[in-house]
Amino acid sequence: MKRRIVVAFVLFGLGASAFFAFIAALAVEGIEVQLVDKRLEAAVAWAAPRQAAGLDVDMPAGLRFQRNEAIPATLRGLADGVHKVDVGTTRLHVLAGHDTGGNWVLVDHESDYDKIELVVYSMFATVFAGFVLLALLLGGFLGTRVVTPISELAQAVGSDAVPAALTGRKDELGVLARALEAHTSELRAFLDRERYFTGDVSHELRSPLTVIMGAAEILMQESSPAVRAPAERIYRAAREAAECVTVLLLLARAPQLGTLAPVALEQIAEDEVDKYRALVAGKPLSLRFVDGPALAVRAPRELCAAAIGNLVRNACQYTDRGEVVVRLLPGQVVVEDTGPGLPPAVVATLGSGAGVPSSGSGGTGLGLALARRICDFLGAGFAYQARPEGGSRFTITFTPA
Repeated sequence: MKRRIVVAFVLFGLGASAFFAFIAALAVEGIEVQLVDKRLEAAVAWAAPRQAAGLDVDMPAGLRFQRNEAIPATLRGLADGVHKVDVGTTRLHVLAGHDTGGNWVLVDHESDYDKIELVVYSMFATVFAGFVLLALLLGGFLGTRVVTPISELAQAVGSDAVPAALTGRKDELGVLARALEAHTSELRAFLDRERYFTGDVSHELRSPLTVIMGAAEILMQESSPAVRAPAERIYRAAREAAECVTVLLLLARAPQLGTLAPVALEQIAEDEVDKYRALVAGKPLSLRFVDGPALAVRAPRELCAAAIGNLVRNACQYTDRGEVVVRLLPGQVVVEDTGPGLPPAVVATLGSGAGVPSSGSGGTGLGLALARRICDFLGAGFAYQARPEGGSRFTITFTPA
């Protein structure tokens, strides 16, 4: 921004100087016509008739009127009008013409106008250079005064702390700094409330879920077969809810992935496939895992499992026939199915990063929105692509450890 301000001032200086230089050149040429050309014309109007009448022509100092053969060779053949002729190191102003008596020239040997003109143009060049230099200095000064506070404000916004020197200003920049500080504080408070709410609710849910799981385990071991089946459903639902609570707790914390130990994604993906095989039982649908290159990432195992498992669950629940394949590629985990695919409205929200309607909330209740949020938390890429032969393909791209 400072460079643009300086360039604008310099261009303005150049343009203004060029304009005034053009006007000054016209003025100098006009003065030359009045001082030199008109003077020569007046002298000729006086001298030519006198010489033609045979009278003495006593010209002022520096002027010489000559006719026909008396005209020097270097001045013969000049067209009518005023000319500047260089003879050696001397510049002569010559007015040439003709009348009934023949050709004539009036030579000015001692005109100082060329020297004056040189001085004038030198002054103009000096003023031109000075004006451009002044524009450069003024542009740099104003650029510094204007851009430095803005740069400080930009750095402050980047560091999430607006200095008091900016918020205390009385100008428009101070108003902007105070508005940014207020907005940042409001946003920080909102995020803190959301994080605290998520963490508190998750902590509060963990205890009753543990009690429910313990009671369900006792019922599964000691009850009759008529009670054992409902107890198993209660246990599975409580366990999945506990997993969801764990995911929410992890998402409520600030991501510090660099300090975590690497986890093997190939093992997590295979475990999630085995976990949801019961969903395809009794359906003309196969669920298989295609192993690939080993992939280790620094991330919580629970989050990786939730992101992959949610996609596998959705594919198994909403695909009636064909297959669901979990494939491990270099740096990627791909989940694809032969189901009906996603509606256009859901696909549009996937591209914009907005909230995505859940398409398989039974169990963990994650849905695509939270799966994508997990990927954002982990710094992983999340992409959807419709398969040409029908179905969906989800690709999670991880950064290897």
